Amino acid sequence: MNNKFDLIIFDWDGTLINSIDWIAHCLQKAGQVCGFIIPELQEAKNVIGLSIHHAMLALFPDADKMTLEKLVDCYSQEYFSKPLSRDDFFPGVYDMLLHLKQSGYQLAVATGKNRLGLEQALSATDTRDLFCVTRCADETASKPDPKMLHEIMDYTNVAKHRTLMVGDSVHDLQMAINAQIVSVAVLCGSHTEDFLQQHNPLTCLRQPTELLDFI
Repeated sequence: MNNKFDLIIFDWDGTLINSIDWIAHCLQKAGQVCGFIIPELQEAKNVIGLSIHHAMLALFPDADKMTLEKLVDCYSQEYFSKPLSRDDFFPGVYDMLLHLKQSGYQLAVATGKNRLGLEQALSATDTRDLFCVTRCADETASKPDPKMLHEIMDYTNVAKHRTLMVGDSVHDLQMAINAQIVSVAVLCGSHTEDFLQQHNPLTCLRQPTELLDFI
């Protein structure tokens, strides 16, 4: 295969799935239910990609352990109240993933979701077979720690210089930097182009499907 990359690792929320506004709402709702000042929309977006516990502590640093668990429970109840389907992918994403897999790329997911949430999402979108390996924040280290990327590369036996990370947040791009792999940013998720460019992606794509032309 005469491609620059063998392995493409995708973030999930905001990169493949159009879910950022819903997640931000759920974070705000959890704060409201637990009696905190509701964070601004961009404040909530800024923590998406971290593990849910890290995200809650970033938004509500005064929460004790019991309150933190209540915040997480409230978030989960709200988040799972909305059905998910393949229609929630950004336009053309499913066909892009299918094309990349059929073209010989190994595809993986590195997400701040927990395993239960990702498994539900993979089932709802019927995409589990497209990915050779997935890693979630509750079974390894939270972004931007590079541990999940190292685990994916070890599993697939692909070298760093043949691996690409695709994500919508600075947490994704910093994780790639920490793992010493290159990244591509998409502008349909959490953070603006100016913010993402500070983390040196190879390029910033308006939509994830533009990846096909880039690679």
